Amino acid sequence: MPNTPDEWNRTSEEFMTTWNFPHCLGAIDGKHIAIRKPVGTGSYFFNYKKFFSIVLIAVVNANYEFIMTDVGRVSDGGVIAVTEFGRRMELTELNLPEPKPIVQNGNKMPFVFVADDAFAMSENILKPYGGDKLDHDQRVFNYRLSRARRVSEYAFGILSARFGVFRRAIQLSPEKATTITLACCYLHNFLRKKSKNYLRPGSVDWEDTNHEVHLAEWRDHQNQLERLGPCRSRNIGAGARAVRDSFREYFCTQGRVHWQEERIA
Repeated sequence: MPNTPDEWNRTSEEFMTTWNFPHCLGAIDGKHIAIRKPVGTGSYFFNYKKFFSIVLIAVVNANYEFIMTDVGRVSDGGVIAVTEFGRRMELTELNLPEPKPIVQNGNKMPFVFVADDAFAMSENILKPYGGDKLDHDQRVFNYRLSRARRVSEYAFGILSARFGVFRRAIQLSPEKATTITLACCYLHNFLRKKSKNYLRPGSVDWEDTNHEVHLAEWRDHQNQLERLGPCRSRNIGAGARAVRDSFREYFCTQGRVHWQEERIA
């Protein structure tokens, strides 16, 4: 994981170059890792999908690499808050870059992580606008956020497709299943950096010249890892709302990309 503002800035620059999303430091996501029922634990590891699991939480960079992983036993919103990463974020101990304008002479804006409805929103965690009656600008924001957030889906998809241990419940204790899960994440990063053949054609969704998305092969398989349940907390602070609204405005003005209108139609 980046440890200095300069290292975080380099991660942000990769997101801007690859996914047209400024000030983005990573995509947060989480999945259930199926395990056998641990002896003597009752329903402690039983999740809302009605199977036993441990939960892998991760932050993924623009290159589909895990830059933070944490494994525990939580299954719904607020999950990031119980991780060491979440604690350090809350205490401002991640050494994130100071807020700065995205455009010349603009207002200072914080650096953020992108997430889905499984996570609570804050001034450093952006999630989509909810509801069915979204206006044009909100739909643009949701598209742009989703486009950047896909890197976490890809990383988990590659992980489950390339490591067969995730295709069925791990028949070991939660502690050993945790070690195996983290080892696979480490090997994923190693192979992503060192092997040209690890990321095979069809391993990730791809965009054609019109930026229409074509789905990866692993999405057709039944061995996908189960996503987390939605966040139960609906309390979004005024500061977090203002940050999201500022990004929404940017994506519809100076940060507009020519194909976004077609993608939200």
